[in-house]
Amino acid sequence: MIAPKNIRQFIAIILLGITLVHNSAHANKRAKKEEAVALVKRAIAEYKATGREKTFAAISDPQGKYRDRELFVVVLNSTGTVVAHPVHKKMIGASLMQFRDPDGVYMVKDMMDKAKIEGSGWSVEYKFVNPDTKRTEPKLSYFEKYDDLLFFCGIYKPK
Repeated sequence: MIAPKNIRQFIAIILLGITLVHNSAHANKRAKKEEAVALVKRAIAEYKATGREKTFAAISDPQGKYRDRELFVVVLNSTGTVVAHPVHKKMIGASLMQFRDPDGVYMVKDMMDKAKIEGSGWSVEYKFVNPDTKRTEPKLSYFEKYDDLLFFCGIYKPK
């Protein structure tokens, strides 16, 4: 018969193993920069082919083709107002120019300013809630300006 102390140790070891396997599996699912870039480019290609209405509807579908794990495409108009968003539907119609992360980083303003000069690139690092983990995590977003719009998709940095 196993003594109670040994049972507790055994259970603790099993729980630790499950946690390590879960964290390892989740870390392997993390999106890469190339995937964020590809998703933005695919959204712009669809926009060129089918127009605003169909593209914005496709992007705003939470189960759609512009949502993959923690990746999701967001589209802003020239004033920084959200016109398509698959994760936070309440943000559609909201201006994000003054949006700051918990550390005070103006990530949308940064992307909009860079897009005017460079057309595309990577944002400053900011913190945002990961829809998969439900935790606030460091993030970078790839952005591209097309027409009067800014398409972007972010990756959460590996720990």
